[in-house]
Amino acid sequence: MPLLTPRDAPIGFDENTDPIAREFGEFYSTPRGYHPNSITQWTTTSSLSFMNFPLLPHLEWISPRPILFVTGEHAHSRYYSEDAYERAAEPKELYIVPNAGHVDLYDKTDLIPFDKLEAFFTEHLAPGARVGEALAASAA
Repeated sequence: MPLLTPRDAPIGFDENTDPIAREFGEFYSTPRGYHPNSITQWTTTSSLSFMNFPLLPHLEWISPRPILFVTGEHAHSRYYSEDAYERAAEPKELYIVPNAGHVDLYDKTDLIPFDKLEAFFTEHLAPGARVGEALAASAA
């Protein structure tokens, strides 16, 4: 078995647990999201792969394909979506889900913005959508 990092989602947590660890623990370490194969750990070499392939410098490669950033209003990771949105080329959109944290958007169907997702994909994946024309022109 490979050497693993400490578990990101604690098995036991209480009101004194770091808020981010608690959020992940409440999902991955309870029946809400637990699975025996989801150990919430990385191999000790996993982070090296991320360090050797920085993602944000290549964000403009997505354009002219539309990109939708969805984040929770209270998500600890919200800053990342906002930073990526600022660096992305058009067409782009940032949608902040009211009253949602990071993990809430995994399974809380009352918070997941299905209407927003449907509208975005309907607009941008429809036959004759602007992006399809731009991609066809770039391939020619």
